Amino acid sequence: MNLPKELSSELTSAATTNKLASRQAIDVSHLAKQVTDATGTLSILRDINFTAQEGETLAIVGASGSGKSTLLGILAGLDTPSEGKIVLDGVDIFALDEDGRAQFRKERLGFVFQSFQLLSHLNALENVMLPLELRGDTQAKSKAAEMLEHVGLGSRLRHYPKYLSGGEQQRVALARAFVTQPPLLFADEPTGSLDAATGESVIQLMFALNRERGSTLILVTHDLSIAARCGRTLRITAGRLEAEQSSL
Repeated sequence: MNLPKELSSELTSAATTNKLASRQAIDVSHLAKQVTDATGTLSILRDINFTAQEGETLAIVGASGSGKSTLLGILAGLDTPSEGKIVLDGVDIFALDEDGRAQFRKERLGFVFQSFQLLSHLNALENVMLPLELRGDTQAKSKAAEMLEHVGLGSRLRHYPKYLSGGEQQRVALARAFVTQPPLLFADEPTGSLDAATGESVIQLMFALNRERGSTLILVTHDLSIAARCGRTLRITAGRLEAEQSSL
């Protein structure tokens, strides 16, 4: 069928847009992790397979000890798998050496930890500046200050972590994770150390920032109400991935 030139052009443009919109950000194939001690070999993760599209929000849930945090650590290249392959943003991260994985994290990955992981000898501004400085960004100070203002801590730039509440420390951690505008963001129980009210405000902020920046978000949590805010949920039971479910 011959289509008018204008319509054909529109369809081609739409197809290109859809293709770009569905670009794969994460591809995990046959991932496994075993550790060996005096009692024998323990399988922590068993044949994990999943993908995530660019801009998707994906929750990983499971009981304590199910392997979800181990999975997130391996996805970030902070731990190594016993078997399998992980492609992040088009890069096979375990084809890289340790230095290469560190460089990948510096350039393309933001990470939010349950325990904040702020450097105690740096103030809030300096903690947020750090990932920018590691990239050689000459505007690190102004960008970090702007990001802290954005998360409601514009008056706390010079405060050290020990003088900040738990919620404020996690806001600094969020600012640090988002300040480089990474295409990938991983969060490991980001409200686990906070009370319910503070945790709710932090989660709202995290999702708002993620919508603004368009990162692909992988969130590990035991809280199903938080998981429900993601587009999809994966459940791990005894190291195995169960059937996926849509949260929306």
